[in-house]
Amino acid sequence: MTAALRIGNASGFYGDRFDALREMLTGGELDVLTGDYLAELTMLILARDRLKDPSAGYARTFLRQLEECLGLAHERGVRIVANAGGLNPAGLAGAVRELAERLGVPVRVAHVEGDDLTARYPGSLAAHAYLGGFGIAACLREGADIVVTGRVTDAALVTGPATAHFGWAETEYDRLAGAVVAGHVLECGTQATGGNYAFFGERPPGDLLRPGFPLAELHEDGSSVITKHPGTGGFVDVGTVTAQLLYETGGARYAGPDVTARLDTVRLTQDGPDRVRIDGVRGEAPPPTLKVGLNRLGGFRNEVVFVLTGLDVEAKADLVKEQMTGALATSPPAETRWELVRTDRPDAETEETASALLRLVVRDPGQEAVGRALSGAAIELALASYPGFHVMAPPGKGAPYGVFEDVYIPHGAVDHVAVLHDGRRITVGPPHDTAVLADVPEPELPQPLEPGPARRTPLGPVAGARSGDKGGNANVGVWARDDDAWRWLAHELTVERFRELIPEAAALPVTRHVLPRLRALNFVVESLLGEGVAAQARFDPQAKALGEWLRSRHLDIPEVLL
Repeated sequence: MTAALRIGNASGFYGDRFDALREMLTGGELDVLTGDYLAELTMLILARDRLKDPSAGYARTFLRQLEECLGLAHERGVRIVANAGGLNPAGLAGAVRELAERLGVPVRVAHVEGDDLTARYPGSLAAHAYLGGFGIAACLREGADIVVTGRVTDAALVTGPATAHFGWAETEYDRLAGAVVAGHVLECGTQATGGNYAFFGERPPGDLLRPGFPLAELHEDGSSVITKHPGTGGFVDVGTVTAQLLYETGGARYAGPDVTARLDTVRLTQDGPDRVRIDGVRGEAPPPTLKVGLNRLGGFRNEVVFVLTGLDVEAKADLVKEQMTGALATSPPAETRWELVRTDRPDAETEETASALLRLVVRDPGQEAVGRALSGAAIELALASYPGFHVMAPPGKGAPYGVFEDVYIPHGAVDHVAVLHDGRRITVGPPHDTAVLADVPEPELPQPLEPGPARRTPLGPVAGARSGDKGGNANVGVWARDDDAWRWLAHELTVERFRELIPEAAALPVTRHVLPRLRALNFVVESLLGEGVAAQARFDPQAKALGEWLRSRHLDIPEVLL
C-alpha cells in the first residue's frame, strides 16, 4: 500500500468507455477503482428496465466489464467500488458473486442498500435518497473486495474508501471535505483530463483523441493530487480541475450527506506535469436532510422537424405553423412548442447549408394526442404546404417522457445498511451533528482593472466555462486564468450582464456565486430545464453547451487581456 491512497475512476456515466476498467487496472498502480454509472436520467432508464423485468435495474455493462477484469483486479489487489447497482444493488451483488464463482476468482462482494424509497412515493417510478460514503466504508473495513451501491452521491465513491483506509471519524469534516472535492473531480471521468475542456484548441490534436481516466492520490489530511496514469492521453492542469470543480455545483457550500465542503476554500496548485494539488479544503457538518430524487412519467411527447430551404424561410414557417395548428385544433396537445433554427446561409453552395430547421415538439398526458394525430397532420401536408416541403424524419407514435424532482427528508428516515459478503448487516446511523445550510457572505471582489481601450469580441478567449444540470436548474461556472482577467470578469459578468448574454434566463431567477480562490463565478439558473433532462424541455436538455454559448457572446473586453 502506498503512503497515499490511490483512487482511480473508470466510468463517468452509464455507457462510458467499455475498456476503461482494463486501462486503469493495467496502466499503473491503484488501490481502489471507482465507477460512476448513475445520473437523474439513468435512474429513469433503469426504472423502466425494472418494469419489464423485476430482476433488472442495474448497469449490466459493469457486469460485462468485470467478466474481463475481475481476475486482473484480484491479482493486483485493487478494490472496486461502483454505484452500478442502480435500483437493484442486491441483484448486482448476487450477479457478481455468480460471476466470480464461475471464473474461479475468490472475491468478497458486499453492497449498500437503503436508498430505495419508491414505495413511499406513490406514482413514482423511482424514488431514491442520496446516501453518503459511510456504508461503503463499513463494507471495506469488513474486508470487501467489491462494493456495489445504489444511489449514493458521486463523491461518496471516494469518501467511503478514504474513510475506511484512514480511519476518519464522521466529525473530521476538513478531511472528509477534501475527499468530497477529490471525488467531485474524479466522478465525471475524462472531464478532469481534458475532455469537454473550453480551451481544448490550445493542445495538439493528438492529446485529446483518447483522454486517459483520472486518479487521485489522497492523503490522510484530506489533501490530494489529481493525476492520470503515465502515457495516457489528455492532460491534467489547474484549468481542467477548475472546470470540473465548477460542474453541476451551486454556491460556496457544497452539501452532501457526510459533510458540507466549502468550495471557497479550495486551493489548486500545479504540482508538475499532469499533477494538480488540492488542499486547504474546509468542511462543515452536513445539512439535517437528505436529498431524494423522484422520477415519474410525465406523459407522452413527439416531435417533427420541417426543413425550410432557400428563400422566404420565415413565411414558410408561418404557413406550416398555421396549417398544423388548424389540423390539430380538434384535439390539441396540452403543450405545443415551435423553434425556428436559422442554420441557412444566403447564396449557399450546398442544399443543406441553404436550409433552416423548424422544430415542433408536442406533449400531452395521453399518447393519442401526440401520436397518430400529429403524424397524420404532418404527413398530409406533404403536397399541400410550402415549396420544398420535407421533414427530417416522419414522426412516430409518441414516446413517454420522464419528470424529475427532488424532495428532502431527515437522515433518520432511511435505513442505510452495509450488507457484507457473509450476509451480516451493519446499520449506518445518521450523523451526530448537522447544520442548516446558509448562504456564505459575499466575498470581497478584487480591485477593478484600470480603464483602457476595449474591443468587441467573444468572452471565450479570456474565460473558460463549464455548464450542467441539476433537476430543472442549470449552472454555468465561468473562470479566469489569470489575476488581471479575474479583476475584469468579477466586475463585468454580473447577473444583469449574464441575463443580457443569455436571453433565455432573462425572466428566470439567476444567482451568482463568487469563488475568488478559483477566480470563478458560478451562475445558477432556476427552471431553465423545465422538469429535468428526461422532459427534454429545450434544445440542450442538460445545459451541456450553455457555457459555450456564453463564451461565444460578444462583450467590450479590455485589449490588455486579448
